[in-house]
Amino acid sequence: MGGGNGQKVKTACERNIFSHLVGSQLETNKKAINIQCKVCMQTFISEVKCREHAEAKHPKADLYTCFPHLHK
Repeated sequence: MGGGNGQKVKTACERNIFSHLVGSQLETNKKAINIQCKVCMQTFISEVKCREHAEAKHPKADLYTCFPHLHK
């Protein structure tokens, strides 16, 4: 009637199997954030978010002042 370690071992093995998946997504997200607002230096993933940010946070500044790479 003692507490066995079977469940603990099983849980530890499952954790070790999937541990590499958790870190890989975080690293991918960090690499994807590469667009930076030139006014406040905040970083973004997509151009849609850039446009929303410029309209909401910097209404007096032009979109292209915040994100010169969008000017084509």
